[in-house]
Amino acid sequence: MKDKIELLIADDHPIFRAGLQQVLERTRDYTIIGAAGDGITALQIIEERKPHIAIIDVNMPYLSGLEVARAIRTKKLPTKVAILTMYKEKDLFEKAMELGVMAYVLKDNAVTEIVNAIKAIADGHYYISPAISEYLVTRETRFKDLSEKKPGLDDLTPSERHILRLIGQGKTSKEIAKELFISYKTVENHRSRICEKLDIHGSHSLMKFAIVNKSVI
Repeated sequence: MKDKIELLIADDHPIFRAGLQQVLERTRDYTIIGAAGDGITALQIIEERKPHIAIIDVNMPYLSGLEVARAIRTKKLPTKVAILTMYKEKDLFEKAMELGVMAYVLKDNAVTEIVNAIKAIADGHYYISPAISEYLVTRETRFKDLSEKKPGLDDLTPSERHILRLIGQGKTSKEIAKELFISYKTVENHRSRICEKLDIHGSHSLMKFAIVNKSVI
């Protein structure tokens, strides 16, 4: 008999949280190891219990769902994240993808979609609500265009891609050097090579490029 998938439910609406828990507990595939009504409690449970999947509302007291996702990524915890949201804003979706969120579910049809999302994550796949699937297509198309461009992202080394991502987060060469434990001069050399490979010119052009395309770098 296969092991059950351990889940955490984090939502600040008790009725919704209890209803979702009731639905998920009807199947033998899942076990609820914890429930939380705020982001801090959710993160504490995740750190202590390390569930396979955390289902987290994007709007949570103390820590938002995306802040919890960021903490999970920073701390390198094994828990995969499914974000619940009432919003269809593209920027919010992009931020979730940047943080490694594996499911982005609109609460309009939450129960059915959450079950589908959990199944997808458990199988190692992403799940995006059909109503906003166009965002994923746009994102993948932009990544494909950037990768195929000559010169393009595929010409960058892993180190250069990493530094480009950090530049996209608004970090200076000094901050990047400190974070990566390398010299300031090494970072500047990387920046020069990145600009050369991507045919980018101008003092602030590299940062603009990195910020605009950070979701696909």
